[in-house]
Amino acid sequence: MNERSNSPDERLDPQLDDHLDEMTGMLYVEGQLDRERAQRVSSHVQECPSCRTLLRALERESRLLTRAMLEEDEPLPSRLAAFQESARKSMQWIWGAVFGLAATGAYALYAEYIEPMEQSFEKAGFSGSSVLNLMIFQGAFWKGWQSMLTLFEVLAMLTIAGSAVVFLRRRMRRGSAFAMMVAGICAAASSMSSSALATEFRNQGDTIEVGRDETIKGDLFAHGHHVKIEGTVDGDVYVLCQSAEVQGHVTGDVIAFTQILRVSGKVDGNVRSFTNTVLVSGNVAKNMLSLGETVTVDPVGKVGGSVTALLSSLTIDGTVGRDVLGFVAETTVAGNIGGGLQAQGNTLRFNSGAQVGGPVKFKGNKPPEVSSGAKLAVPVVFTQEEHHSRYQDSGFYIWRVIWIAAYVLFGLVLFVLLPNFTRATVDSAERYGASFGLGILVLFGVPIAAVIACITVVGLLIGISAFILWIAAMWSAQIVVGTIVGQWLMGRTRETWQLIGRMLVGVILLCVVEMIPFVGGWIRFAVLLWGVGAISLAIYRHFTPAHPATVPVSPVMPPPLPPNTTIGSPQPA
Repeated sequence: MNERSNSPDERLDPQLDDHLDEMTGMLYVEGQLDRERAQRVSSHVQECPSCRTLLRALERESRLLTRAMLEEDEPLPSRLAAFQESARKSMQWIWGAVFGLAATGAYALYAEYIEPMEQSFEKAGFSGSSVLNLMIFQGAFWKGWQSMLTLFEVLAMLTIAGSAVVFLRRRMRRGSAFAMMVAGICAAASSMSSSALATEFRNQGDTIEVGRDETIKGDLFAHGHHVKIEGTVDGDVYVLCQSAEVQGHVTGDVIAFTQILRVSGKVDGNVRSFTNTVLVSGNVAKNMLSLGETVTVDPVGKVGGSVTALLSSLTIDGTVGRDVLGFVAETTVAGNIGGGLQAQGNTLRFNSGAQVGGPVKFKGNKPPEVSSGAKLAVPVVFTQEEHHSRYQDSGFYIWRVIWIAAYVLFGLVLFVLLPNFTRATVDSAERYGASFGLGILVLFGVPIAAVIACITVVGLLIGISAFILWIAAMWSAQIVVGTIVGQWLMGRTRETWQLIGRMLVGVILLCVVEMIPFVGGWIRFAVLLWGVGAISLAIYRHFTPAHPATVPVSPVMPPPLPPNTTIGSPQPA
């Protein structure tokens, strides 16, 4: 027996050892030996059965290890697979519970917000059908519903054509698909009604004027510092400016986003204003809706329909044909109201000469002041506004539990139906600066852009869709931030059901923290900004193509020599 040596050269020489060691065998299997040493190992393996068995075992182990490293979907252990199968069979019960609790959340939303609002409208004389007629069919944003139907027909045709192109894209060339798209756009443009296309835009100059002898056939979009209409507009008027005056005749509606709006002419439709101050000394044939600070109907002013106001001050010295619904701090009536009046605010005052033909209901901090010269059809029904802490009401906590269940169920549906997108959204939320910055932009910019898009016929569908997505993003913000908070407490994970568990813990914690007086509102606002920004960032990343980084290619190693193969003759020098 020769003495065993520890030098690498002697360990690689089978003539100095009885058998190969594992290190030499691994280097041989992986092709790491030079040609001379590999030839000596191959010769030894042909004569030694034990070393041949060792090489075969090492080669099998290397093959299995390589396969495991390249495997993407590793099979689950038998116990986990059995649990997954049983959970899949139980999903029908889980989904039944989900939809049941979702129905409970929908009922909670209706009972807490929608039903009280409907009751308020009904008490003011607005039934459900009249509210729908007021908001939609009387043209809250425009009047041409025949053009609207035509637009829907065109959109339906474009949808069918787009589906056909997607279905046949593999059988058509790019030129054919482009030709079909151009033909569809031309058909849609030709099918648009003339009323939808008869629109005039005026935005040049500091002052935009419609002369006394001028008549505009169609809608008018005006943008400037000051807008003055003395002539006739046979359509709707949309103004975005600092001050606007309507002294002429508008056959449609007036939609105003201004600081000051004066209506001294005649408007055959509605007046919808989002302004600081509105002065009405002319004739508005239909309804008036105003969100702002101050609205005044002068003694010579007249509104033929209803008045709906969300203001700081409302003064009615003229005539209102139907009902008045106001959420106003200070309401003063000295004119004639043909219907009823329902108001909620700080004060309500009826001066001498005021006349109200319907019921009067007021909810405020102190009783209304009624002058002896005022004529009311029925006495005022006054409700003292009670100020008590909501934390003393047990119903508050019941509703919080219902809302937590609704959030959790909504998050469960999102994680099950959109697992990849929800993970991407949670990852985006970890970029705190980008999420908060984009959240501020989306939270305030999207509704403004949606309202501007809804003004035009073509942009209505885009505006409504954007507004719906904006609401969905605000609803989902609690889910995203709750998942992040859960990962802070319980650790990071990529498994869907583990993420759902962390989302449950985080959402419950956020809902509890948001109930803290004074601080809870700011926390809720921060959660809203953070979550909306993370969702927007995830959507941006989803539609932005990623540029893969250049990865150096590793040299390809030669395949290992079979154990029973003798290496060929040496290469010539």
